[in-house]
Amino acid sequence: MSASAGTSPANDGDAAPLPEPEVPAVEQLVLAGAFPPVERVQWQRLVLGVLRKSGRLDGDATPAQAELALASVLPDGFAVQGLYTAEGALPPAGVPGLAPFTRGGTASGATGGGWDVRQRHDDPDPVTTHRAALDDLEGGGSSVWLTLGGGGLPVAALGEVLDGVYVDLAPVVLDAGGETADAAAAYLSLAAERGVADDDLLGVLGADPLGLAARTGTVPDLGVATSLARRCADRHPGVRAVVVDGLPYADAGATDGQELGLALATAVAYLRALTEAGLDAAQACGQLEFRSSASADQFVTIAKLRAARRLWARVTEVAGLAPAGRAQRQHAVTSWAMTATADPYTNLLRSTIACFAAGVGGADAVTVLPFDAALGLPDAVSRRLARNTSALLLEESHVAATVDPAGGSWAVEALTDELARAGWAVFREVERAGGMAAALASGLVADRLAASAAARTERLSTGVDGIIGVTEFPDLAASPLVRRAAPPGPTGGLPRVRAAEPFEQLRGRAAAAAAARPQRVVLVTVGAGKAAATGIGKRLAAGGVTAAPATPAALPDLAGGVAVLCAAPEGDEGELAGARAAAETAGAVLVLDGAQAVRGGTLALLEQVLAVLAPDPEPETAQQETAQPETEEQP
Repeated sequence: MSASAGTSPANDGDAAPLPEPEVPAVEQLVLAGAFPPVERVQWQRLVLGVLRKSGRLDGDATPAQAELALASVLPDGFAVQGLYTAEGALPPAGVPGLAPFTRGGTASGATGGGWDVRQRHDDPDPVTTHRAALDDLEGGGSSVWLTLGGGGLPVAALGEVLDGVYVDLAPVVLDAGGETADAAAAYLSLAAERGVADDDLLGVLGADPLGLAARTGTVPDLGVATSLARRCADRHPGVRAVVVDGLPYADAGATDGQELGLALATAVAYLRALTEAGLDAAQACGQLEFRSSASADQFVTIAKLRAARRLWARVTEVAGLAPAGRAQRQHAVTSWAMTATADPYTNLLRSTIACFAAGVGGADAVTVLPFDAALGLPDAVSRRLARNTSALLLEESHVAATVDPAGGSWAVEALTDELARAGWAVFREVERAGGMAAALASGLVADRLAASAAARTERLSTGVDGIIGVTEFPDLAASPLVRRAAPPGPTGGLPRVRAAEPFEQLRGRAAAAAAARPQRVVLVTVGAGKAAATGIGKRLAAGGVTAAPATPAALPDLAGGVAVLCAAPEGDEGELAGARAAAETAGAVLVLDGAQAVRGGTLALLEQVLAVLAPDPEPETAQQETAQPETEEQP
């Protein structure tokens, strides 16, 4: 007989039900209950003791000053604190899938199968791109991102590239710039020719006229975007027509707050245009996909994606959307601006952290750029490593197993709030300037981003920030990687500036000078200046300059070379004067006081040294050298 509810399987249905087991009462567990209460000042005193021992604070510093010393100011102007607690009120983050969507656009997040692993394809050769796209999809990728038009992949080759790609299973994302209309028409026609039902087609058509204007300096035309959006809203529920792309601003040096604000201003401009073209607000919002950069600053990237959802939820609330329609569709791309061509393998580490942060931050789709993307077209190995970054985080680390795992952390919640406020301030500035198109045309955006890029370079030059393999721990003996040149991207608008570029350019000058003649650079240790010599040597190495240690009593031949005097802060002036005289006698044409030289930053120091090692040719000499081949008689 089968067992019935409340009976033992061994008894029949007439037996008396078993009594419910008694559950003993459990006292509430208070984790800190066995410890005496601790006040913040007690922690501050412990920090003060550590910082005094390390020399960062003197004996007159207070406990409160010790806590302030742990704070670091981010480029957007607010500080990351050394300790976060429940003190202080923050806006409620809510729960995933409900307004304000800070914790996620859907209730289950990416727990069902992970984020969309979306790999980018830039190779203009249709055969190569076709093979790479299939390799990605067979190797764990779930969507394909194609750059088309211009010097890239021909729009006419779209059918060849997508041969064997099931566009009703694997979304195709188009990035065609000024040829968006042709690319979108080709994709929609291709789907129809294959018999794919309108309702089943997946993809993103990639219309982004304001992003194109930002990259090219042209006047934006929103007509293509509105036309494609109307068609998708009417016929293709699985296709989004418009991309709100923050990458043009991130690549030009934008802070995270600026990227948030400029993307929000772009989205509002599209929302206005689409509703004016006849779509209702819900339909218009459903046509937008947001693209953001993800950097190796893990917690800031997590907070930025959370802040982006919160900001968009506020805009759509004002626009009158029902709560269910206020979620933001997010595509995160590992930052191109953070990559380095010097010691490029370090990019693998950066992109892994950025991919992790994008997933934890709740991105719906994540693209990991290959580690050699800044060098040119990636090879098959680098593409596979990029693809497997997401695969490992999803399949082995189970990063997507929990929705918004960083939620509730006071540090992350505070960062989210600060970034949302910074982004909102930028958005309001753009709106006061007449909107995104007007802010681009007036130069407001370019000026703000140029200032941010310059500030970033200054932080790197003064050692506030660092780039591993470039400004920190450079490997000057590494052989450079060579890749096929990538097709040129759009020009005429905002620049694309990687953070490492100023140092890599100086390293190129140093390498060329070393190939022409041996470098004669010495670090002259004066008195107890060994630590200073070590620090200055690291700064010179950031620009590819190798310096040999020396003492004033044993200097090599420095004819045409450079000597950097390295003394302790309390060094003797007489010893410095003697060392200077010795360096000049050895033939040094430039003698630098290291302590003074580093105050101007690493880049200024390197410029002084390279002015001697790799001087720019005299204009007249350069002209004569250029004209020489023309005056030679042919045999």
